[in-house]
Amino acid sequence: MAEAERIIGTPDTPGAGGAEPEQSGVEGTGVPAEEPRGRRRIAVLFTVAALAYALDLVSKLIVVAKLEHHAPIQIIGDWLRFEAIRNAGAAFGFGEAFTIIFTVIAAAVIVVIARLARKLYSLPWAIALGLLLGGALGNLTDRIFRSPGIFEGAVVDFIAPKHFAVFNLADSAIVCGGILIVLLSFRGLDPDGTVHKD
Repeated sequence: MAEAERIIGTPDTPGAGGAEPEQSGVEGTGVPAEEPRGRRRIAVLFTVAALAYALDLVSKLIVVAKLEHHAPIQIIGDWLRFEAIRNAGAAFGFGEAFTIIFTVIAAAVIVVIARLARKLYSLPWAIALGLLLGGALGNLTDRIFRSPGIFEGAVVDFIAPKHFAVFNLADSAIVCGGILIVLLSFRGLDPDGTVHKD
């Protein structure tokens, strides 16, 4: 909880979370050392989110129209195939009995990202949060609009690697965004562009 409060902080406090503004430069992250509170990266966040969401939505429309109720398509031998399934659980098919809970979690993630956007000055964080937002919106759209009903809809999955769960592009965006956030946290870079040392 303390870690979440440190990261989210308040939008008008440059040193929120105990970060030191003078330690703001991070090599290779695109965050200038002399201006840790430079230009906001909200546009980048929403551009990445829109791209991830659009790719997920279009891919699912194609899968439902062309692949559902048809034989799987082999892409790389028996190592990778496209196979349309409906998943009522979380990412990668886990927890099918908790569809409504996962819907609420996805909505909560979107709210948290919207709050973080107010103090977002880091380009890598903008990309990471954009991937999370786009992926969450993609699967949330399925939860709301697909059968069997509102907030109980089954997500369309179709990417089926051998010996692994079937997933979709929204799941991929969420996982990639999560991994990037972990890496940024290890490097000590906060969403506002400052760097902290634990």
